[in-house]
Amino acid sequence: MQRVIVYVDGFNLYYGLKSKGWKRYYWLDLRKLAQRLLRTGYTLEIVRYFTARVLREPTDPDKPRRQDTYLQALMTLPNLSIQYGYFLPKEQHCAICGATWKTYEEKMSDVNIALKLIEDGQDDAFDTAILVSADGDLAGPVADVGRRYPGKQVVIAFPPGRASKKLREVASAYFTIGRALFRDSQLPDRLIKADGHVLERPTNWR
Repeated sequence: MQRVIVYVDGFNLYYGLKSKGWKRYYWLDLRKLAQRLLRTGYTLEIVRYFTARVLREPTDPDKPRRQDTYLQALMTLPNLSIQYGYFLPKEQHCAICGATWKTYEEKMSDVNIALKLIEDGQDDAFDTAILVSADGDLAGPVADVGRRYPGKQVVIAFPPGRASKKLREVASAYFTIGRALFRDSQLPDRLIKADGHVLERPTNWR
């Protein structure tokens, strides 16, 4: 059996779904999705999910609560780990009107993915890695795995509406995740945690 680890770039996947208007698929069971990405003769070792805690926005004050509900739901799944980056304040400036405003930029996910991918390769934790991302900055680490660990493969699974020429050039193989896989990989609308706490799909994700 070929051992597989799936690495999920959380925000890259989120923005791919958002660009297609597929909000109904945000309540995604990442283990179900990962299993559906595997070919016959491959076995899933673990899903590694990389994200950051979102911040409250004046136009969407409920955003952190929705994300926290989803993260709690993911933590009920076996053999799934979550690694966090962070958001960094960034000042934007309009060259035309001179206005300035604050935005936030997500940091560390690409670094965390790169480190874990290379570390798992060195530890011989996988035969095939599946990277769910279209972040071209990850082309270097993907190529490095190929150079360092002959025989190991890194397959790129592009989120919907996203792609990267750099990743295509260094990947062992690549494809785009289709709508049917997201549709068939949803968490139950209602989950009960081990402590009895009930988690429900956010109403505006239906």
